Amino acid sequence: MASFVDHVMLHVRGGDGGNGCVSVHREKFKPLGGPDGANGGPGGDVILRVDSQVTTLLDYHHSPHRRAGNGTQGMGDNRTGKKGEHLVLAVPDGTVVKTAKGEILADLVGHGTEYVAAAGGNGGLGNAALASRKRKAPGFALLGEPGQERDLVLELKTVADVALVGFPSAGKSSLIAAMSAARPKIADYPFTTLVPNLGVVQAGQARFTMADVPGLIPGASQGRGLGLEFLRHIERCAVIVHVLDCATLEPNRDPISDLDAIEAELDAYSADVGIEGGRVPLAQRPRLVVLNKVDVPEAQDLADLVRPDLEARGLEVFEVSAVARKGLRPLSFRLAEIVQQAREAAPSPEPTPTVLRPRAVDETGFAVTRRRSDHEYFLITGTKPERWVRQTDFANDEAVGYLADRLARLGVEEALFEAGATPGAEVVIGDGPEGVVFDWEPTMMTGPELLGARGSDVRLEERQRPTRAEKREEFHSRMDAKAAAREELWTDREQ
Repeated sequence: MASFVDHVMLHVRGGDGGNGCVSVHREKFKPLGGPDGANGGPGGDVILRVDSQVTTLLDYHHSPHRRAGNGTQGMGDNRTGKKGEHLVLAVPDGTVVKTAKGEILADLVGHGTEYVAAAGGNGGLGNAALASRKRKAPGFALLGEPGQERDLVLELKTVADVALVGFPSAGKSSLIAAMSAARPKIADYPFTTLVPNLGVVQAGQARFTMADVPGLIPGASQGRGLGLEFLRHIERCAVIVHVLDCATLEPNRDPISDLDAIEAELDAYSADVGIEGGRVPLAQRPRLVVLNKVDVPEAQDLADLVRPDLEARGLEVFEVSAVARKGLRPLSFRLAEIVQQAREAAPSPEPTPTVLRPRAVDETGFAVTRRRSDHEYFLITGTKPERWVRQTDFANDEAVGYLADRLARLGVEEALFEAGATPGAEVVIGDGPEGVVFDWEPTMMTGPELLGARGSDVRLEERQRPTRAEKREEFHSRMDAKAAAREELWTDREQ
């Protein structure tokens, strides 16, 4: 069973909001005291929070589906529903949150850093909140909104100042064990290290972290060995240390060829995936070369042979022996110096500015499009119409009428007329499988005289309010007509 996981797919969903309540206040001598149905409680959020005690994403590998608590329904006597509990998921420091398509949503660095992975739904309004001067006692309430549902990819990138790279069995784990309190597994066969090891090194007053990248071999950037799985862990480092094995017994291996092979893999990885977050590319970061295992006589001779070639390339070279604890102190102090310089050169984090984007004057907040598949229909998309549909109880006629009023005030009917819709046309609110389909019947006005001539609709024409003189003239004409009718009636009776 794997004990270290640094890449998982996480399915999260916020809690659903509670429904609003329909209630009428009743007490002695007040049988109809007015609506007192309260709002439903909002659903809880799913929150990712960095915890320094967590070092792996293993929990989410075994349980990838997580959901926050739901809000409860509102109650009578203006008792608001209870809020859903937030679900806080602890993640390691250096976790990157991405969409399934690879878009970066958050880079969680630093203990306590949070990101809302899935927001909870809002609670529905009760009939007390829906009451108005024209609607004294609503017989309906709004439904709670469902929580946000998302599929996220979590990638762990180790937060380390120094990255040790090299071939398997080059002595990277032994070097970390000798310079820090870390105790990684060490053995004399390749690919002993299956997970990145992290250790804290103290050099005088300076302190920095060191990590190794296991399984780097030629072709690692294309998936050979274990390197592709762990190359991402060096993206945050300030300095790269090449650990070269001077006592290898493998044929066709020497420190120079090992260095060239690892450099080629680092360059290929940087070109393929890039380094996000404005960091310096791997090819431009400081490098040191450590010639390891010089306690072996043959290894010391090889180190003396290749050292001039490495220094000719502009590389600093340190001869060490992790087993004999030789040359570790100068190496630690030099690494501390480079790390300190990188920390001072790093730009200070600036507060994220608040960007206000006011809505345009002509922006309606929705769109109506005419579509054709096997039949013709009109699609309405927009935040408000889609949210209102989710909040509507279609089993309640009054709630459906309230939805129609809201859509009419928003200007949906006028937009449908402009798009060419006719009474009885199929209209869909919301794109996707959750869209609501209905046959559109425009709001009708009372009075047969308002229908107009055949082929016309007075709602599409510009109407003007009559003036006071016109109203007065119309009133007198009606009174004269009534007087003439009464006079004619009395004349008939007398005859």
